[in-house]
Formats: sequence, C-alpha cells, structure tokens
Amino acid sequence: MRPAVVEYVAARTLEEVLAALADGETAVLAGGQSLILELTAQEAAPRRVVDINEVAGLDMLTESGGSVRVGPLIRHREFESDMIGGAIGELMRTVVRHIGHPPIRARGTMLGSLANANPAAEWPALAVAVGVHLDLIGPRGCRTVAAGDFFTGPFTTVRRPEEFLLEARLPVLATGTGTGYAEDRRMTVYPQAAAMAAVTVTGGVVSAASIGLVNAGPCPVRGRAAECALTGSEFSDAAISAAAEAAAEVDATTDRRAFQTLTRRALTRARDRLQGASSIGAR
Repeated sequence: MRPAVVEYVAARTLEEVLAALADGETAVLAGGQSLILELTAQEAAPRRVVDINEVAGLDMLTESGGSVRVGPLIRHREFESDMIGGAIGELMRTVVRHIGHPPIRARGTMLGSLANANPAAEWPALAVAVGVHLDLIGPRGCRTVAAGDFFTGPFTTVRRPEEFLLEARLPVLATGTGTGYAEDRRMTVYPQAAAMAAVTVTGGVVSAASIGLVNAGPCPVRGRAAECALTGSEFSDAAISAAAEAAAEVDATTDRRAFQTLTRRALTRARDRLQGASSIGAR
C-alpha cells in the first residue's frame, strides 16, 4: 500500500477535476470527513487528491422541474434550513439532524456520502427510498444512474474511478405526503439501525409509500415488502404493524427486530405529521 502522502491538486474548473481523475488513481476531496480519516489510517491509497472546493458552480442547490438538484459542494447543514419546501424538504431536515455531529454537518457533503457508500449512512438509504437519480461525468461523457442501481456493496458503487459524481436529483414528493424517521444510535457517528418513511395519502387511502432502511444490508435497503403492506390501506395502526413486520424480514446482520420497531416509529411519525397538517388546514 502507498504511504498516506499523496499528490495534492487544487482544481479551479470542472475540466481540471476530470483531468486529475483521468488516470483512475485520484480521490476527490470535498468535505473530507471520510477521506482524510482513510488517508491517515492508510486505508485509502490514491495517487493524488483533487480538491474541488474552489470549483465554481458545484455548490448548486435548486428546486425546479419537479426535482431538487444538489451539487457536490452542498454541505449537510444546508438541509437543516427550510430552503427546500414540501415533504422532501421535511424529510431531509429530519434526517440531516441525525447525521454525525455539527462539525461533520458543517463540512461533509451529501454527494460525498453517496459516493462513499457506507451502508450505515443516512443519505444513501434516503436516495434509494425516494428514487434519487445521480449524474456522473467522465471521459465517455455523462450518464445517469438510479440510486437503486448505484450502490453495489459496502463502500462500492458503479462509479468508475475516472468519473465524477456531478449531481443528485431528488424527486419532489406529492402533496399529502407525511414523513418520519427513527434510529437506534449507541454513542457512535453512525446509527446501528434506522428507518425512514414517506407516505402519500389520497382520499383517505395510502396511494404511495417509500421506506428506506439504514444498515440493513451491504447496500442501502428499500423496504418494498413493507411498502406493499401499507399501500391501499387507510394508514391504520394495523397497517403500520403489518408494514413493520414486513420490514423485519430483511436479511440484516443487525437484529431484525430493530427494523420492525424503527419502521413502526417512522411510519407513526409520518402519520402524525399528516394528521397535524390536516388539522392546521382545517382551521
């Protein structure tokens, strides 16, 4: 393994970033919350590091065309504000407050977390649950990959070494969607297990449900069986229990009962938010 001392490149343009990545032996530095630790522990051995913090235009965070577009330099803490509205903004605000601690949220980035692909991280599970699309750019041009196809294992993705993760596009969730999040954290940066939910109710019936499970497998897990158990129901206690039991069927190394409990909590909080929004609208 190479020593931790590597070549450092401070890029000023996207072209310089791509040029540095072209040999397939370069790591990208944005927030550095994972990379610096890996370099220090000699767990990563890139030939060089390309710093993207001075590249103009990579700090994009906009909502347009039914999508929230997130650039590589958007820090976690940006999602603590109400800049992004609706249910997707509500879900991100809830999730981000559980990421690490304030210094990590001040420096770390969403796209950095997605590229790192830690199965215990929150953003990858959210991306898979709500159907995020990721844009990559490299020598062969641009391509878009659905989050469900992006992650291939612990800390591994379909991103080629010479490619740069340029943008994440999150869908704006439908009106009538409630969101919830619950986790089990034991004095660590990452949760032992967590569940997040976005549930849309139309005409008193669940018309759509997205459930993401954190640390439930080698890749982020979407609780499709739990979603099916919930869809078409009246979002009752019985339906939530059935969905929670389905979530516990994941092939997880963590205690599967934890996912049953956490899914129930996340769904109950999503329903509570919907009911609270309905009572406010009725005034």
